[in-house]
Amino acid sequence: MEIETDSLTAKKHFKVFSELELHEFQDKFVIRSLQFPDRAVSIDRSDGTFHVNVTGEVVNLEGASKVCTVFGVAGSIRLLAGTYVLVITSRKEVGAYLGYPVFRVMSMKFLSCNEGLKNLTNQQKKDEAYFQTLLRIVEETPGLYYSYDTDITLNLQRRYKMADGWMSKPIWKQADPRFVWNRNILEELIENKVDEFIVPLLQGKLSFQMGQLKLNNLTSTITLISRRCTRRLGTRMWRRGANLEGDTANFIETEQLLEYDKFKSSFLQVRGSIPLLWEQIVDLSYKPHLSVIEHEDTPMVVKRHFHDLMQRYGNTIAVDLTDKHGNEGQLSLAFATEMEKLPDVRYVSFDFHQRCGGSNFDSLKLLYDEIADDFDKQGYFLQTSDGELVEEQNGIVRSNCIDCLDRTNVTQSYLARISLNQQLQRMCALTSAEHVCTFTGDEDLEIYRNLWVNQGDEISLEYSGTNALKGDIVRYGKQTISGLIKDGISALSRYYLNNFQDGIRQDAIDLISGNYTVSGNRPSPFQLNKFESRTLFPVASVLLIGSLTVTSITLNRAGQNAQTVISSVICAGATAGMMALVKANGRQICSRPRLCGLL
Repeated sequence: MEIETDSLTAKKHFKVFSELELHEFQDKFVIRSLQFPDRAVSIDRSDGTFHVNVTGEVVNLEGASKVCTVFGVAGSIRLLAGTYVLVITSRKEVGAYLGYPVFRVMSMKFLSCNEGLKNLTNQQKKDEAYFQTLLRIVEETPGLYYSYDTDITLNLQRRYKMADGWMSKPIWKQADPRFVWNRNILEELIENKVDEFIVPLLQGKLSFQMGQLKLNNLTSTITLISRRCTRRLGTRMWRRGANLEGDTANFIETEQLLEYDKFKSSFLQVRGSIPLLWEQIVDLSYKPHLSVIEHEDTPMVVKRHFHDLMQRYGNTIAVDLTDKHGNEGQLSLAFATEMEKLPDVRYVSFDFHQRCGGSNFDSLKLLYDEIADDFDKQGYFLQTSDGELVEEQNGIVRSNCIDCLDRTNVTQSYLARISLNQQLQRMCALTSAEHVCTFTGDEDLEIYRNLWVNQGDEISLEYSGTNALKGDIVRYGKQTISGLIKDGISALSRYYLNNFQDGIRQDAIDLISGNYTVSGNRPSPFQLNKFESRTLFPVASVLLIGSLTVTSITLNRAGQNAQTVISSVICAGATAGMMALVKANGRQICSRPRLCGLL
């Protein structure tokens, strides 16, 4: 394995190979390190078996049909016909985390080792074709980041508490498995002990910007890191609430890291879906009906969720931003009822839409005033540049709305700015009377706001398929006309994606995360005794468009004679009936996952 010595700290740390050559042969793939030509792994194209070069001699690579550069191996998965190996084919350096370069995955590719395809039954071949479609979706997964030099899944405070020598371990061992997007598909690589080839991927958002703080003419670096938990991965409508273990959908740890003068500080927040068992199945409605699933284990689910939070982060403030009326109100009431059974967790209900209606977003100060004492006690993590501990963060604010996207983004950015102000005052960059908004220049403040806007967009893109709404509130402190238009376009895009695309996207996520395991010994998941949504959708679309076209034509001629009037009425009635029929069967028409259930 490749271990380098840091001359400043005299401590060794593990380093993953940063550039690899992929050699394609008729019977195998060979992946070799460019830095260390004697380090190579070959993969049999017939069955996906791994062979590691342990001789210490340079591998003979003559006769390769194709040679290209790849930038890491992200995992392997076995399907019906064989093994598929995921490699990173392009990358982009986006900044540095604590001095170590961080890259974003720009493209990935599965290498097919599936010669067993010829031995499959007809149904298995159909299944394999669908699984391959899912792998192509996986290749397009947004928001994946990694480093060759260090783990990026651990926040600054956890890194501080790690035992000496932890950075000499393989990076996949350093990582928090909750935040390793490809953890499930690393198993075979780990078993074959190819640690220096393995790239653990973090899904989330890493934003790196430099801002000149003008009071003391010193440069500060603000890094915003969002880490998506893999325990309940999924799309917006097909992964809601919690599972029976207490893991919630769209659970994300966000760290705001500040490096200024001789200090490093970190402020953590988390978000996650309301930790109840609930669903919101798409049915062509703009806002599908939301319903709480009655289950005897619900109190234990909530208890498990918050017990895990308190074990990891300390005292917890649960900020519920949902509406207090309609479907949201019923869910919020159920959440509040369960929280009454947990006296160790502070629950705060803040109806964002009511309190901040009419673009009155200064009302978020009311939320801060309500939690200020506990918020200040939780604090933040602060250490000197030479590693001396000054202060620890001993609690967390957990925010949620329904999607944990738009309202949550605005609220978290507001609380993060308050914490940033407190940190700069502690570092003596600000006096107690000064605020970061007046301390920095307009350009620096815009950079800071854009960090949160971009982070919100990326998180939303991963979960809902579109950019976040209300981004102009974070950027400008108010809603603008252009922002409203952008939000409207994003809302329509969400509607289409949630209704007609997310079912297959959820299958891809379930496959790669291990929620569904492919086996030739189990029945095909695609042999359904009813029409599939992909079949019904085009039929329904044709019928509706045809009915509307005929109706519009007859209405244009309605004034010519009584017969055309009667025809128009009949066509309009038929169209209305067709629309009602389509709406009544909305759940069957919409795209839905076929590999796993909701929980």
